[in-house]
Amino acid sequence: MPRRTVGDIEKIWTNVEGVKKLSDRVIGIGPFGIGMDGLLTWVPVLGTAYTVGAAGWLIVQAFRAKAAPGTVVRMAGYLGLDSVTSAVGEVPFLDFVPNVVDVLFPGHLMAAKALQKDIESTHWVEASERDARASGEHDRHVAKVKADPKLRRIVYLHD
Repeated sequence: MPRRTVGDIEKIWTNVEGVKKLSDRVIGIGPFGIGMDGLLTWVPVLGTAYTVGAAGWLIVQAFRAKAAPGTVVRMAGYLGLDSVTSAVGEVPFLDFVPNVVDVLFPGHLMAAKALQKDIESTHWVEASERDARASGEHDRHVAKVKADPKLRRIVYLHD
């Protein structure tokens, strides 16, 4: 597997930003927005396919970015609720309420924000932990995380 770089993580953050806007903020009305997720929910099968596909893509990006397990669980909760409401909307005569909920619940937006926050609160190191410990650099990385209240963890990209 090719080694990841900080540039790869920045690209993941940017790609997630694009999905966040496309899924839940194509049309902005003040602090509220409607995106492809809410608009397509009224189209049988296509809306559910988009919702589930975008959710799966966000989870894959979380694994690519080595997101913290708690972040992945939180994302799965948001995306699971969003996907379930879309799937229930496929049932005839039960479609109106789930469709309205799907329009109003920005699951992709919330999951994307959780992943972006995780990325921003991580100190990224383009090395393996073993190499950093051997060279003494690990202690410097730990000190940096302790000194910056925005940082919560260290991720070695070459592990």
